[in-house]
Amino acid sequence: MITFTESAHSLKSFLSKTGLGMLARMMVLRMVLAFICRHGRMSCSQAACSIAYQSIHRGQLTRFLARPRWRKNNFNDLLREELLRMKASSRGTVVFIVDVTVVTQSGQKTQNTFNTGNRQRRPKKGRRYNKKKIVQKNCQSYTFGLLVTPSGYRIPYQIPYYTKEYCQKKGIKHRTTAESVADLIRILPIPKEATVVVLGDTVYDAEVVQKACKERGYTWIVPANSERVYEGTKGNRPRLRARLKDWTSLSLKTIRLRASTGKYAGYRRLSKWRVGPKQKRRVFYAYQEKSEVRSVGCVQLIFSTMKPDLKTATPDDVKILMTNNTSLSVGDVIELYSLRWQIELFFKELKSTLGFSQYRFQCFEAVHAWAETAITAVLFLEHQRAKRLQDRRLTAEEKQWWTSQRLHGLCATFRQECKGNELKFVSDRLKTSGGIAKLKRHIANALPKEYRVAG
Repeated sequence: MITFTESAHSLKSFLSKTGLGMLARMMVLRMVLAFICRHGRMSCSQAACSIAYQSIHRGQLTRFLARPRWRKNNFNDLLREELLRMKASSRGTVVFIVDVTVVTQSGQKTQNTFNTGNRQRRPKKGRRYNKKKIVQKNCQSYTFGLLVTPSGYRIPYQIPYYTKEYCQKKGIKHRTTAESVADLIRILPIPKEATVVVLGDTVYDAEVVQKACKERGYTWIVPANSERVYEGTKGNRPRLRARLKDWTSLSLKTIRLRASTGKYAGYRRLSKWRVGPKQKRRVFYAYQEKSEVRSVGCVQLIFSTMKPDLKTATPDDVKILMTNNTSLSVGDVIELYSLRWQIELFFKELKSTLGFSQYRFQCFEAVHAWAETAITAVLFLEHQRAKRLQDRRLTAEEKQWWTSQRLHGLCATFRQECKGNELKFVSDRLKTSGGIAKLKRHIANALPKEYRVAG
C-alpha cells in the first residue's frame, strides 16, 4: 500500500503508454500496486485499498475487471513494444519458451473450469465406504509464452484456455493448447533477421507448432515422443526408442555444462550462490543423429542422459530431443533446452511473489483482466530493470545485481523507492502553508472511514 500516488510516479509514467482512459488507468494502477506491494493473500480488497487516500470499494474494482470493453485494445502489447525497444543488445539468439500453468478453482458456478480428476491413492479396505466425500477440484488453464531477449529481458505472453462448453456459450472458437502456442508464435513482434528458438515440452511436439515455426523461420526444440517412428516403408518403421536397445554400442559424447558460464548463461536468473568456477558442472552423455522422422521430415535427434555407464536404456533414463535445425551442435541443443526451466521459475514467481493464483471470481472476464494486469506488473518490473541496466553510472557489481534479480528483489526495490518518494513528498509539502493543508487532506482521507473523526 502507498499513501500518495505521487510516490509511484515511475509506474504512473509507465501506464500512461497503454492508451487507456483515466478511470481504467487508475484501476490498473491499483491492481499493479497490489501485486507488487501485497501483504498476505492477494485480492480485490487489497487492490481497492492500495492507494490509501483514494481507496474504493472492492465491488467497484470487481465490476470494472468484469467489463471487457476497456480491454478491446490489448494495452500490454504497447508495453511489450516499449520493452523490446529498450533491449541493450540486438545480437544473439531470442528464446521463446512455451508452457501451460493451471490454477485450482472451487465453486460449481465458476465459469470456464474443467476437472483434472482426483489423483489420490485408493483408501484402505476398511475405510473405503465412509461418509466423507471427496470434493472434486476444478481448474482454469493459461498458455504462456516467455520471450527471453539476448539482453536477458523477459517478456510474457498469455492466452487463456477456453473449454468447449464455455466456447459454445460465448460463441468462441475452441483452441487446443498447441494451437494457442502456434498463435503466440505467429504474433511475436520479432524482426525477420532475428534468430529465434522455440522451446517446449512433449505436449508441443505437434504439427501446428512446427508449421507456425516454419512460417516464421524459427528453430524449435522439443522432447520427442518415444513412440514416434522413423520414415520408411510400411512395416519397416522402427520407433525412436528402438535406438535405446543398442545403447552400449553407440558412440556417446560427453557434454559438461555449468549454469553460470557458457553461451547462454545470460538467459538464466541465478543467485550469487550459484555463480563461480567452484560450482559443480552437469555432465550429459549424448548420442546425435540426423534422420527422417515420419510426419516431421529431416530432423536432428539427440539422445541424452545424466546416468554414466548405463547398460539398459529406457525412455525414462534417456531424453530424446528433436529439433528442425540440423546444424546445431550437441552441446548447443542440450544447453538451449535446459533454458526451458526458466518458465517454470517464472510461474513460481508469478504465483508466489505476485499472488497470481489467489483470485476468486465467478465471471471469467474478470479472471482474464486479473491475468492481464498481473502481466502488466511483470512488464513494469522488467522495464525498471532495463532502465537501471542502461545507466552507465552503475558499477559492475551493481549491474550484476540488477541482471540476476528475480521478481521478489524487483518488488522490494520498488517498495523502497515508493517509501523514499513518500518521505520526500511529505518534506516538500511541509515547506508551505498550502502544502501542509494538502497533506492534511491526504492523510485524513487515508484513514479508514470507520476511524475518521466527524467534522
